[in-house]
Amino acid sequence: MAAPMAAAVARGLRWAVRAASAGLPSRRAVVLLESCARCSGSGSALSHILGLPSERPTPALGRHPPPVATSREKQARMVRGRPDQPPEPKVLRIAIIGAPNAGKSTLSNQLLGRKVFPVSKKVHTTRCKAHGVITHEDTQLIILDTPGLTSPMKAKRHKLEAAMLTDPWDSMKHADLVLVLVDVSDHWTRNSLSLEVLKCLSQFPQIPSVLVLNKVDLLKKKFILLGLINELTEGIVNGKELKVGSELEYNSSSRAKTVLKVTQAPPPENRAQESPCQLETDKAQEGSSLDNSRDVKASESSLVIEAQGQKPDKYGGLKNRKGWPHFQDIFMLAALNGEEVDTLKQYLLMQAKPGPWEFHSRVLTSQSPHEICDNIIREKILEYLPLEVPYGVTQVTELWEEGPSGELVIVQNLVVPRKSHKLMLIGRRGAVISRIAQEAGQDLMNIFLCDIHLKLKVEVKS
Repeated sequence: MAAPMAAAVARGLRWAVRAASAGLPSRRAVVLLESCARCSGSGSALSHILGLPSERPTPALGRHPPPVATSREKQARMVRGRPDQPPEPKVLRIAIIGAPNAGKSTLSNQLLGRKVFPVSKKVHTTRCKAHGVITHEDTQLIILDTPGLTSPMKAKRHKLEAAMLTDPWDSMKHADLVLVLVDVSDHWTRNSLSLEVLKCLSQFPQIPSVLVLNKVDLLKKKFILLGLINELTEGIVNGKELKVGSELEYNSSSRAKTVLKVTQAPPPENRAQESPCQLETDKAQEGSSLDNSRDVKASESSLVIEAQGQKPDKYGGLKNRKGWPHFQDIFMLAALNGEEVDTLKQYLLMQAKPGPWEFHSRVLTSQSPHEICDNIIREKILEYLPLEVPYGVTQVTELWEEGPSGELVIVQNLVVPRKSHKLMLIGRRGAVISRIAQEAGQDLMNIFLCDIHLKLKVEVKS
């Protein structure tokens, strides 16, 4: 399924250039696009969707992920136990950040190969950080799935836990690489990184970052991706200028004129005394256009202050910025369908550095089985109930034991604050609660790889 998607995106990008060939031959346009791909590195989305050969062969990633233990004690022993180290282990800790509902948990589940994190169309489905573990041959990837970055004002408005403000920042402190996820299907937010994301990136400029454009399958006009890349990267990827200028000319043929320029950022000279942070900021300033030079200069002072260990004044220099000029690579994918996820996974495996594993190869997640169960049930409640109802539901597990035939028997009580909420949760003739129990039970069966007997009860808080 990934191949048709890659071909579709490639056709869309090529068409974007050919459609505006007023003075620009189509062959030259394709060459320029391929140059864009090579600027971001072999194996990245730009090179992959254009069919460019990879520098390294892609090994099979089909190892079946292990199930999660149904016993809390057994799962805790595996998580805390000594890892089974290979002779030359490699490890990479990956923080996935982005705005709420960008698809972070969906991407995490696809990378893991098994659904262990809750997913919903409602915002703030993930309420705390959790680890996912991918073990492939001698390499271990540790995914730090975090809540969506939000502001204190929004956290107060939605009555969110304090941890939802601090967990993404804590994950960044321990990460070797950060994936910044952007939902390109949301035309209200896709043209710029949120202020909270920019704050995170500027606070940790030493951590390599990768831009991941998600939900590209929902874009009918694939050439929009070119403009988004230019805005979200400020025209610079991996220290090289990637400038995509686009203007529409309405003439008799109603064709859009697109101009692409790819140039190598000039190497720094006589800058041995400057900090790496300052050098990266200067590169971004040299490669940017006149239109965004003011924004780069404003951010430069903010980054220098942080490099010196001083706290910037409310990140004032970031408020006028839309993108981040320090991404080392770009990927485009559709996490929900798993399209191009293996390309990203292979890239992450190649980024791993020598170091001891942190978890046993049989560990898939740091969560306890009870936490997974609560999250999966809450995901279904979020999916099928009005916005104000799910966030007021309290989950109480009354029974968790192995049945006579080896099945896992779970009885959970859902406590709601109002009788009207109880009626909505049960539904007409119990249709809603039955559907929630059925779908949650199926998900839990795929996580634990055993039969599940799930019973849900609803009562009003006394």
